[in-house]
Amino acid sequence: MENRLHRLEAVQAILLEIGQKATACRDITEFLRTVHLALGRIMYAANFYAALTDGHNKSVRFTYFVDEADQTPDPDELFALPPTNESATSWVIQNRQRLILTAAEFSTMITTAWNGTPAEHWMGCPLLDQQGQILGAMVIQSYHAENMYGEEDQALFTLIASHVSIALQSLQSMSSLELAVKERTALLEHEIAERRHAEALQRALFEIAELSSSVEHVNALYASIHNSIAKLLFARNFVILRFHAESNEISIEYFVDETEAMPAVNRFPLGVGLSSYVIRSKQAQLIDHARFEKLIASAEIRHGLGNLQMSSWMGAPMLVHEQIIGVIILQSYDQKILYSEQDLNLLAFVANHVASALSRFDAELALRITKNDLEQQNSALSQALQALQEAQSELVRQEKMVALGGLVAGIAHEINTPLGICVTATSHLAEELKLTRQELAENRLTEQGLQQFFEVLDQALRILESNTHRAATLVRSFKQVAVDQSSDQLREFDLHDYLEEILHSLQPKFKGKKIAITLNCASGILVTSFPGALSQLLTNMLMNSLTHGFNTNAEGQIYIAAYLDADQVCLEYSDNGNGMDAQALTKLFDPFYTTKRGQGGSGLGAHIIFNLITSVLKGTIQASSEIGHGLRYSLRFPRLLQE
Repeated sequence: MENRLHRLEAVQAILLEIGQKATACRDITEFLRTVHLALGRIMYAANFYAALTDGHNKSVRFTYFVDEADQTPDPDELFALPPTNESATSWVIQNRQRLILTAAEFSTMITTAWNGTPAEHWMGCPLLDQQGQILGAMVIQSYHAENMYGEEDQALFTLIASHVSIALQSLQSMSSLELAVKERTALLEHEIAERRHAEALQRALFEIAELSSSVEHVNALYASIHNSIAKLLFARNFVILRFHAESNEISIEYFVDETEAMPAVNRFPLGVGLSSYVIRSKQAQLIDHARFEKLIASAEIRHGLGNLQMSSWMGAPMLVHEQIIGVIILQSYDQKILYSEQDLNLLAFVANHVASALSRFDAELALRITKNDLEQQNSALSQALQALQEAQSELVRQEKMVALGGLVAGIAHEINTPLGICVTATSHLAEELKLTRQELAENRLTEQGLQQFFEVLDQALRILESNTHRAATLVRSFKQVAVDQSSDQLREFDLHDYLEEILHSLQPKFKGKKIAITLNCASGILVTSFPGALSQLLTNMLMNSLTHGFNTNAEGQIYIAAYLDADQVCLEYSDNGNGMDAQALTKLFDPFYTTKRGQGGSGLGAHIIFNLITSVLKGTIQASSEIGHGLRYSLRFPRLLQE
């Protein structure tokens, strides 16, 4: 009776201990170990285990297992539940009932040895939560006939199992919550890491995309690409290669290595090195030392370059429109740093963006070079054009001086005749005066002689008056026209009178020619413009007609008409000379174009006409001609020109 009392006190202590352990403990295995030790104080418990379900009641884990005969299974390994006739543990779990078997009953009921070594006495109780859902089974067994479990043992074991069930439910709930929190935390950490990685990738890609427009030198571009990729991958050993398809060669454009300061070669043929394998396959490659040896053995690579003691190597092709422009290489000499397939995929993705950036940089570099070349060519052309314009201006000035010189020569020749007559008349008059004075001194002067002297005097004075008036008219016309041609002053003038002065100054040029010049212009048309430009262009028209329009001693007519059309002066000029064909007419105003090359023609006459009417007089000019029907000019310019 006393032993029974002590046992009941021990059971009460065990139940209290189980409750306290369940509250304080967070580890199910530790809790079950406490239960096992407590059981050992009130009954034989050398062989004890707990099998907990996975939540779907189709498999179990032997979370706690102590046995004298059988090997301890992995507590994390899941075992599928066999049919109830093959496993006593499975029978307890699936039927949710207590099962007690002796050795004889065990061999009769259970047909397979899924349970391990057969026991002399086997006792299992289901572990049920408060809703009656199965949590697993708690089993105690004995391999010795002297250690059998009586009814009291069975009742105590069942009681303890019910308390263990309550505690396990609490522990599993806590474990599930902790596991859920841990899993959620891990998931969030993974999501944060993925997000940070994605942001880093996006930032790196943005930096790479911006490089093509923000970096001017290619070495700075490669260094910036290296810096961007180093933010994503281990890149202490980094190489950028460019592939030259025209020569089947590979050049090392950028090189950073922990073991070598400079590459062994700067340029090598396709087929050498791991980069050649990447170029030929057009795919990113992840290679360790073992695979490198296999590639060498299979002759897919002739031989390697540089330090071949790498632990991990990966290279990605740079493709632009399916054409390889180069390779990006990363490698590690540290066994602790090995690249993964994920790293390879990332490098391949980044390499495509680098290829686009390099392609844009190459295009912009070529554009800058072309632009610089064009600017240099434009500068050279501008200088050449300026020199040409200066030469052209000088030729125009010389042409004007030649024309003015010709005008001076003609006027001088024309004035020579009346002045010569005046000299002759003066000499004759002086001689007559001398004779008359002598006759008067000798008293031989008669009335008839005096009358004859008066007649000679009157005739000489009329000759002097006529010729001096003619010379004065020529000088006056020449003076006005010459001043206008040599100056660029804006002034008001009478159009008819000024055209008459121009024609009068050119009379010496047409003297002895069978060419009639007709002017049709009303008097009183006042024009404010540049008379020198008008004189120059009309002079050039007349001289062109004289030089090119009419053959030697040929008869011809030149017709000049001027009139007002609103606020515009219209000047029509035409001759009935040789004319020109359509092809020659298109080149009429081109500088240095002449039909009398080597015969005195400079090719600037018509070009000067065009420049004067368009640039100086701010007008327009049109020319028309046919072979044998002369040449016609139609000019229009403002009557009142402002400064």
